[in-house]
Amino acid sequence: MQRLWVLLSITLGAGVAQADDTMRCGSQLISTGDRAFEVEEKCGAPAFRDVIGYTLGPYERREMKIEEWVYGPNNGVNSILTFEGSRLRHIERKRQ
Repeated sequence: MQRLWVLLSITLGAGVAQADDTMRCGSQLISTGDRAFEVEEKCGAPAFRDVIGYTLGPYERREMKIEEWVYGPNNGVNSILTFEGSRLRHIERKRQ
């Protein structure tokens, strides 16, 4: 019985963790892994865009730009999108 509860907790926890990996822009949906141009097509230009640094790609052969885009506020919440090498890696939401 305890094994069932552990399995159920892990399954439900994975669903909750997945929720921050998508964001709605009007009737469109963006998710981690999308390209920057796809996000801009669906959500429009961000209110704020900033290059925050650089990272090395696979096998440290290529330098990739890390960029943050801010959308909002929408109902008092800003959405902060982090791109690495033009791919959406993280979606964060913060109350104003």
